[in-house]
Amino acid sequence: MDATASPENPVVEVRDNAVSYLLQTAPAVRPPQQTRKRTAPRTVGTRVTAQPAFVLHSYPYKETSLIVELLTRDFGRVALIAKGAKRPHSQLRGVLQTFQPVSAGWTGKNELRTLTDADWVGGLLPLEKTALLCGFYLNELLVKLLARDDAHPKLFDHYVSTLNQLAHNEPPPIVLRKFETALLKETGVASDLTRCADTRGKVKPGIAYVVDPDRGPRPAGDDDTAPRVAGKTLLDMAREDYTDPATQAQSKQLMRFLLAHQLNGAPLNTRQILIDLMQL
Repeated sequence: MDATASPENPVVEVRDNAVSYLLQTAPAVRPPQQTRKRTAPRTVGTRVTAQPAFVLHSYPYKETSLIVELLTRDFGRVALIAKGAKRPHSQLRGVLQTFQPVSAGWTGKNELRTLTDADWVGGLLPLEKTALLCGFYLNELLVKLLARDDAHPKLFDHYVSTLNQLAHNEPPPIVLRKFETALLKETGVASDLTRCADTRGKVKPGIAYVVDPDRGPRPAGDDDTAPRVAGKTLLDMAREDYTDPATQAQSKQLMRFLLAHQLNGAPLNTRQILIDLMQL
């Protein structure tokens, strides 16, 4: 979206206002610096050090601290107390920012542990405007769908790749479809889109299907209320080929349906803004 916000362009105005609102709670982006070589994560008893991580969400804890939700490569989603992070001169204020890689350490045995150190690593471009909203959408999905302390290293790598694609202005709808599919697959709730649930035979391109969230695709019936998708769309999604406009449109409806099932009806705060912007 290259248009400039104006009274004649309400969608862009909604976008810019939403970005401004979300940035009120997001730390400022630090200027790019030289990327530091990542060291291997280490564990000593209940202490973890040098763990690659991203901030998904943070909120106030007592007067001067924060509770920070991190996505880590080897430990999954973890919740940590960042003591003193709200103090004006805290070194953590410039480090605990969304969409930028950090090297984190913590200690503790309980579900809520204590952050012991966090260093900014760098290496990714900042997200801006629509890409920034997409980033918040990714983070909300991860907070709501990932169980704590459940490692998904492949999903972590996919998250890094997705942020990089968004930062380089690749088409958000396609980038998000790929991430949503990877999220359901890596968390073990995605069915095989290429096999019919009833016969286990190969999905046929010319047949219309509905996808049972628990069992997978089956030929669509007259009474089905779930989104109908062509077999070609399911095969395209399996090989991450979204060049066909019909595949883009049908995959959007299908993923919205499947995610709603996994969320048990819980709303996504960022989705409505994205729908307003690009009919996501």
